[in-house]
Amino acid sequence: MTMPALRHRTVMLIWLLLLATSMSGARAADGVVVIGHPSVKRLDATIVTRIYTGRVIEVDGVSITAINAPTGTSIRNRFLQVFLNQDEDKYTAYWTVRRYIGKGAPPREMSKSGDIIRFVTSTPGAIGYIEESELQPGLNVLLR
Repeated sequence: MTMPALRHRTVMLIWLLLLATSMSGARAADGVVVIGHPSVKRLDATIVTRIYTGRVIEVDGVSITAINAPTGTSIRNRFLQVFLNQDEDKYTAYWTVRRYIGKGAPPREMSKSGDIIRFVTSTPGAIGYIEESELQPGLNVLLR
């Protein structure tokens, strides 16, 4: 194979990989919507993942407070699968280790979506996730 043909083939493979990656990230997040206080600007999936794993605590100069749905709920399981590519056991184990080595604590849990919405809308820097069906006018949608 000639060098230009090899280069063309490599470019095509990279393009196909990028297309496949963007398509998998573009799917509706299984009805999960990340919302935030108006002080938080739109986020991408990578930043959301880093926030919920304690690796990012500030975005654009705004200190972030993440809120989780309760353990075992359908919304939390979908959030963990779609955004963190983890299940509850892996997520709990991850935070057990981080807490043990002094690298923080997992995001606080709130039992009802209404509580999450109230907290997020009234607390600067707060983010959380809810069912898409629970979206209300005026909520700051950070990521779908």
